Amino acid sequence: MTRALPLAVTMGEPAGIGGELTLKAWLARRGGGRPFFTIDCPFRLTELAHRLGLDVVVRTIAAPAEAAEAFATALPVLPVALDALIEAGHPNGRNAAATVAAIAAATQMALSGSVGGMVTNPIQKKVLQDAGFAHPGHTEYLAELASQAAGRPVEVAMMLACPELRVVPVTIHLSLAHAVKALDSDAIVRAGRIAAAGLTTLFGIVRPRLVVAALNPHAGEQGTMGDEEIRIIAPAIETLRRDGIEVRGPAPADTLFHPAARAGYDAALCMYHDQALIPIKTIDFSGGVNVTLGLPFVRTSPDHGTALDIAGTGHADPTSLIAAIDMADDMARRRGI
Repeated sequence: MTRALPLAVTMGEPAGIGGELTLKAWLARRGGGRPFFTIDCPFRLTELAHRLGLDVVVRTIAAPAEAAEAFATALPVLPVALDALIEAGHPNGRNAAATVAAIAAATQMALSGSVGGMVTNPIQKKVLQDAGFAHPGHTEYLAELASQAAGRPVEVAMMLACPELRVVPVTIHLSLAHAVKALDSDAIVRAGRIAAAGLTTLFGIVRPRLVVAALNPHAGEQGTMGDEEIRIIAPAIETLRRDGIEVRGPAPADTLFHPAARAGYDAALCMYHDQALIPIKTIDFSGGVNVTLGLPFVRTSPDHGTALDIAGTGHADPTSLIAAIDMADDMARRRGI
């Protein structure tokens, strides 16, 4: 039997909780589970483990293929050099290049087939952007790298997933005012097509069921509380139905996420960021996972930020990173990797 390829876990913001999460995820490993390695600074992880009292041996590797042998007794680390000392809770822009380099390296490994997928620790977006990073976040950057490799545009969508709920925001990193202006039928159709395909290829759902959330209260009340449902959302739903996708809506968002409603769909398309993230973080704050749909490789991430306020204290909860690793493992298996 061919051994499963390891997963690559990126460093994330080095002044945040990513290193602690990775150390704790390794401690929570299960015998026989898929190995993972992290792209990080071995010295800083060793020092962090010692300071937090975590019994983790760090072992430097030169290539992903070495991770499996090391994983049972040590956390495998593919080294990346940092340009400034780490002060927990205080990001340094001089380390932005290393943070981005870890993401780029994991992406190239995923594209080349040397890893089963990648799991990204949280980044501090403004720190990266102040240093010249030209993307709103991971999702857009990974789409650009995949597009460059494919020689054509690769369309992606962000899904947040936990055992009880999957949501796909149609607009993501925009203010609410800009999200409403940016919302159009094409964006909803694009998100619906990517979501349906991802539910099949990554989650093993043969005939996915989608629901589309309304934008306005009471789904607009036939246009008396806004006409976006009539002008934008309903036509998109009809297009998705013509594609053969099982979809319903526009559904009032305030009645869409209770247990009985969730039983009727496999994923909900939401019109803006918080419409998607509030319900999933309410249902499973610690265990939610960010999935990028549409990429030619598996990518998951914890559904939380860098938590600078608790970085270095030992109080970071690794549940979401562990869930992201487990989900990436499941997805890689479905892809035969």
